[in-house]
Amino acid sequence: MALDSRTILLGLALSCVTLANAAEPKDQLVMAIGGEPEQGFDPLLGWGQYGNPLFQSTLLARGIDLAPQPQVAIHWSLSDDRLTWTLTLRDDVRFADGTRLTADDVAFTFNAAAKAGGRADLSVLQNAEAVDSQTVTLTLREPRITFIDQLMTLGIVPSAARENGYADDYGRAPLGSGPYQLVEWQEGEQLIVERNPYFYGPTPPFERLVFLFTGEDTTLNALRAGDVDLATLPPALAGEIPSDMQRVVMESVDNRGILFPMQHDEGKTADNGAPIGNDVTADIAIRQAINLALDRDTLVDVALEGYGRPAFGPADGMPWSDPDETLAAPDLEQAIQRLEDAGWQQRDGGLRKKDGQTARFRLTYPAGDTTRQRLAEISAQMVRPLGIEMQPTARHWDEIQRKAIHQDAVVMGFGSHSPQEIYYLFHSAHSGNAFYNSGVYTNPSVDDHLDNAQRAASAEQANRHWRNAQWDGETGYGVRGDATWAWMVNLEHIYAADSCLDLGTLGIAPHGHGWPITANLLDWRWTCN
Repeated sequence: MALDSRTILLGLALSCVTLANAAEPKDQLVMAIGGEPEQGFDPLLGWGQYGNPLFQSTLLARGIDLAPQPQVAIHWSLSDDRLTWTLTLRDDVRFADGTRLTADDVAFTFNAAAKAGGRADLSVLQNAEAVDSQTVTLTLREPRITFIDQLMTLGIVPSAARENGYADDYGRAPLGSGPYQLVEWQEGEQLIVERNPYFYGPTPPFERLVFLFTGEDTTLNALRAGDVDLATLPPALAGEIPSDMQRVVMESVDNRGILFPMQHDEGKTADNGAPIGNDVTADIAIRQAINLALDRDTLVDVALEGYGRPAFGPADGMPWSDPDETLAAPDLEQAIQRLEDAGWQQRDGGLRKKDGQTARFRLTYPAGDTTRQRLAEISAQMVRPLGIEMQPTARHWDEIQRKAIHQDAVVMGFGSHSPQEIYYLFHSAHSGNAFYNSGVYTNPSVDDHLDNAQRAASAEQANRHWRNAQWDGETGYGVRGDATWAWMVNLEHIYAADSCLDLGTLGIAPHGHGWPITANLLDWRWTCN
C-alpha cells in the first residue's frame, strides 16, 4: 500500500468489544465508510455494482489491473458468434447455510436480474441455463462487449426454488456465499457481519465487522475518541485526522461534474412526473461558455483541498476515454465571445438575455454533501463574470429525482471500471432513465458509435468506438462536441485508518467514496499484537 506524502488516508473502523488481552489478535473491525443501500443488500437491485458485494460471490473477480480473474467460475469462454458464454463452476462453493451453490443458482440469478430492472442492466440476456450442476450458459440476444462486467459484479443469490432461497425480502436478510454473513442491520445506524464458516476462499482476516452509518461530523468525533479503526472523510476534513492515525489516499475514477438538461422546456414530464427541459442550458453556447470559464485546478485546490485532479470527461485516464479530451481553460474571453456570437447579450454588467430568456438557472446538489456544495458554490462564482447566474440549491436525493433531475443543472458523480457506464450516460436508449442520461441527450452519431463499441470483437476495437463517441472530429458528447456536461474534478478518496491496520495493495476505486475500499478486504491485516 503506497503512502502519500501527506500521510495515509484510508478507513475508519471501530472495535465493538474491549479486548481482554492486548496481546490477542484483533477479531473485530469497525468502519464508518458509508455505503448503506436504500434497497438493501440485493444484487438483483444493484447491490455490489460499485463495490464489494461482501455477502455474495461473483462468477469472476476484477483484478487490481481490472482484468477478469477466476472466482466462482474457474473456466469461461465466449462462442465465436459472441452470443453464448459458457462457465464452469468450482464444486466447493457453499452458501452461509451450508448448502452448495450450483449452476441452478447462477441461472436463476441472471434470469431474475434481467427481469428486476435494477442497476444491473441485463437487458441483452436472452436466457441463462444450467447445463449440469457445475456448468452454466448465458445466451445473449446480440453481442455485448461489456457483458463480462456483469460476470464480475453481479452477486449470486440462492434460487427461489430452494429452501432459504431468494424472496422479496432478500435484501434485508441476504444469504450468499461471500466471505461474510449478515448478523444484524439497524437501518441508518449500523451493520454487523461475521465470517461465513463455509466460505471457499481464504479465511477472512477479522471474525466480525461493524459498519457505522454516521454523518461527517459524527465520524470525525468517533475518530478523535479512538472509537473507529477505519473511516472515510471528505477533503474538507482531511486535515482533522488524529495524529496517531494513518491518512490513506486512494486513487479513483470517481468524478464530479455539472450535468446539463439538454432539452428545451416544452412541458414534457418523465414517467415519474419529473419535469423535463431547461431553456437556458439547452443552448450549446451556455454549456460551452461554462466549460471554458471553469478553473479546474482551483476547484481541486479549494473544493478538494488538493486531493484530486481536473476532469474533462467521465472516464479520464481509462482506455476507453480519448486522451485528447481536454480544454484550455479558464478562458473567459473565448467564453464571452461564444455567448455574444449566440445572441446572449449583456447590459451594464448584468445577466445576459436572449429572446427574453435570462441566463439564470438552479445548480442543484444533494443536501449534506459538503464536497458537492463547495463545487457548486465555487463554480457559480467562476461563471458569474460571464453574465450567467448559476444558483446553488441543496435538495435531498428523493426530491432531486422527483423534481430536478431533468430540469436543473445537477452536480453529479460517476466513474466506473467499465465503459458500460458511458453507454448508460450518453445513449438515447437511456434518455431520462433516472440518473442515467438524465439530461435527456440524443445524438444519432453518438448512438452509432456506442452501438458499434458494444458489437466490437475485442476491447481494443471497442475502445476506438467509445472514444469516437466522445469526439469523432465532427461531433460527440464531450467538451469539443455537444458539451453535455461541465466535468470539474476527479477525486482522490480519503480515509483515516488505525496505524495497526494494513490495507494491502489498493486498486483504483470507482464512484462511491467509502465502500469500494473493501474490494481487497481479504488482504487486510492487523499488524499489532
